[in-house]
Formats: sequence, C-alpha cells, structure tokens
Amino acid sequence: MNRREQPQTAPCAFTAYDWQHGALSDSFSAWADDVSARDVQATHFGFVYQGSARLLHSGHSWTVYAGQYFSVPGRFTLCARAARGVIMRRAGWRGLFMIGGPVEHKGRLRYIDRCSDTTLIQPVRRGDPCLNLLYFPPGVHQTAHTHPSDRLGLVLSGRGTCIARNAGADVSIPLEAGMILCIHAYGRHHFATDRNDEMRVLAYHPDSDCGPTDDDHAMINRTIVDGVSARELSSIRTMGDATLEQT
Repeated sequence: MNRREQPQTAPCAFTAYDWQHGALSDSFSAWADDVSARDVQATHFGFVYQGSARLLHSGHSWTVYAGQYFSVPGRFTLCARAARGVIMRRAGWRGLFMIGGPVEHKGRLRYIDRCSDTTLIQPVRRGDPCLNLLYFPPGVHQTAHTHPSDRLGLVLSGRGTCIARNAGADVSIPLEAGMILCIHAYGRHHFATDRNDEMRVLAYHPDSDCGPTDDDHAMINRTIVDGVSARELSSIRTMGDATLEQT
C-alpha cells in the first residue's frame, strides 16, 4: 500500500483482516510465529500484541513485550512462537532503530471530537512514516472524514464501531480488541463508541506532513549566535554535505 495520488473518494474505505501468520497486503503482516526480513532497503514498524518475542538485529538481541513497539531498518529476525503482533513495511526508506513502550492508555495530543493521539514513532524527517496511538473515550461519534494515504491499524483494547463508505453505502463494522484493519486512502469513515465503552487503536501512517527538516529542527533553531538563531545564519549552516545521506 504505497502512497500514490488518488481521487478524493475511494470505492472501499474499510478492510478487516483475519488474524493469520503472514502477509495481509504488500506492506502489512500479522505474526504468530518466527519472522525474518531480508530487505536492506526497507524499514519495518512492529507491535507486540500478546506475549513476548526476541528481536535480533545487527548481531544484538532484545526482548520485546506485549504493548511495546519497534522500528527496524534493514534485516532482522523476530523469534515469536509464543506471541503475536503486526508488522508494517515501508519499502525504499531507512528509518531509525527504536524500541518503545509499553503504550500509555490515552493520547497526549488533542485530536478531533474528544479523541486524543500520541505519536509513538515520530517522522525522522518531514514526510516520513510514523506510528500512533489513538484513544476514543466513551460516547464518541466522530465527524466523517478521509485520509490522503492508507491507515493500517490494530485495535489494542476496548470496543467501538467504524462507519465506513464501502461500495457507495455506509456500513457499520463492529470493532473489538485484536481486530486488524485498514482505512484506505480517501475512504470516507468515522469511529464511534458507546457511552460505556472506550477504545484504543494502533495506527500506522506511511507518510506525514510534519517533522523536522534541514531548515527547521530543534538543534539548529536553538543554537544562538549573538542573539540570532543559527537557522537565520546561512554563512555557518551545513550545506550540501553528502556524508549526511543515509545508506
């Protein structure tokens, strides 16, 4: 599910997947057994839904537990015979290695219609992919909306409903913990929860429109020379250094 330009509506907004070991699409997999990735030009985002697993990368080994997430550039192996989770693949992009979590219960940033969000893995640069936690409090009925790229998700806890426009008609899909889903690019949809239910969803975005750039990041902005930010001083800025490129 690579990003591409599409019209502002999609014939199918929502797809749910059975939990099975292996690929669900060209960039989305579920796992309940060992996994090996050999593509040195890709980065994988992963989440442990149940149990624990051993993550092997570049001669090192880590244990990742339920509620934790990771980002791994290049080759890796996940030893996961007593666990299960999901993996999202971003081809042709090299991210940072990271292990985080466990995820918090609620998001730290205000979203829409009383929902909240935490960006678990930030874009390394503006436009890069990111991983998010979405929190839906009880009694939410979101405004219908779309996204300009696919959203791959996993319901972490609770229950709710997705009202999605599939084949020209709105359909209501019950959601519960452990459900794997995709909201397709430009698919009109919204989420709802009953007044006694809340819901938490892991959401992967293959792209973004925020994050640092060479001209706007915390280090350059807050380096001050005689009262002036280095962002404004082109004479001392690092320019065109090929050694900064990631391979």
